[in-house]
Amino acid sequence: MSNRRDFLKRSAAIGAGLFVAGQQSWSAPKAANDKLNVAFVGVGGMGGGNLNSVAGAGENVVGLCDIDTKRLDGAGNRHRKAKKFTDYRQMLEKLGSEIDAVVVSTPDHSHAPAGVMAMKMGKHLYCEKPLTYCVYEARTMRQTAAAKKVATCMGNRGTATDGFRRGVELIQSGALGDVKEVHVWTNRPGRWWKQGVGRPKGKFKTPNHVKWDLWVGPAPDRNYHPGLHPFAWRGWLDFGTGALGDMACHTMNLPFMGLKLGYPTSVTATSAKLNNETYPLWSTITYQFPARGDLPAVKVVWYDGMMKPGKQNLPPDSVLNGLKIRSSGALLIGSKGRLYSSNDYGSSQQFYTNDGKQAKIDYPKPTLARAPRQSQYLDWINACKGGKPALANFDYAALLTETVLLGNVSLRVGKEIQYDGGEMKVTNTENAAPFLKREYRKGWTL
Repeated sequence: MSNRRDFLKRSAAIGAGLFVAGQQSWSAPKAANDKLNVAFVGVGGMGGGNLNSVAGAGENVVGLCDIDTKRLDGAGNRHRKAKKFTDYRQMLEKLGSEIDAVVVSTPDHSHAPAGVMAMKMGKHLYCEKPLTYCVYEARTMRQTAAAKKVATCMGNRGTATDGFRRGVELIQSGALGDVKEVHVWTNRPGRWWKQGVGRPKGKFKTPNHVKWDLWVGPAPDRNYHPGLHPFAWRGWLDFGTGALGDMACHTMNLPFMGLKLGYPTSVTATSAKLNNETYPLWSTITYQFPARGDLPAVKVVWYDGMMKPGKQNLPPDSVLNGLKIRSSGALLIGSKGRLYSSNDYGSSQQFYTNDGKQAKIDYPKPTLARAPRQSQYLDWINACKGGKPALANFDYAALLTETVLLGNVSLRVGKEIQYDGGEMKVTNTENAAPFLKREYRKGWTL
């Protein structure tokens, strides 16, 4: 766990804008023309897309793992030289030195156990967003990556686009003036998955192609239900991180990086009624961030879900000031103007004066390197081969994830939480501890 001295040093680096490239070093990189030997944990859904993208970049696929043997066999038919497994622990142990890097694309609750194991073995790691299920796991992922000196990247893919990096440069140029207020919203969950519901009734036989115990992994045990695998797990408290975990690592990314935010001092969540099974139908979460050097304190407000059928939870009209918005985006309010990011990934922006008129954006001279072909995968692969760290490396991505997930801590506690980032501790209630660091089911470790 980081102590206060580590926290202050890291905060100073963040305030100086050095957190992107200054915190990690890489061991034994391959030459740029050498191919990486990559193993994949999760090969369906987003995992299938990650597999196709890394393989399409010309890297070697040496290991495939999935608890669903139909998905596993499908991937195996496309990559016949790769060895197949249903348990990532066995894959990492048996392939060992054959692997250079690992891609983790499981449900949220299994990201950290698989990722930390891979990094402890010295493997470079690409992990889907949100990086982890809970705050402690995010801190552990960051610390492990730094200790093992491996190349890392989180899968919030907008980070690699030129548009996102131009937006970060614009914010950091001072074009908006003092930004003291940010609003971020999403159209999730909506039609994407269910929230605000109890445990489904009925008993279902586990299909022969699903290794259910491995799917449950470190989470509390429960019977198989088709409403959980393969997709709708996101809304369930034991397995997913809700709309906040799913989308804030995308939509909060631009203001978080652009404003050089670190740990919040307090987080307050209001929501529809929360049960013991799923995230609520809607939530509004307010993060308070302290001043950073010459940058003022900032309030960031997150909105998700539906207040009632047909009515999305969005910033109030008094905030929007006549701005016509899409169903997902972010709005930064500065003393010199407003920046509206009109998509999930922060890759497109519109500038408005404070009297509501749209104005041309004069982007400053680039200060951030551009990702090869605007690809998050190539940004990471380049880092694995000795290039600069990916912009979404874990030193940054774990900090973003930890901050995001504090919203779920406030949601679960049911009150404002006051946070000491250096000690990774909620200081005003002991009830938050189980939500900062969860207990793993017997047989599973971090």
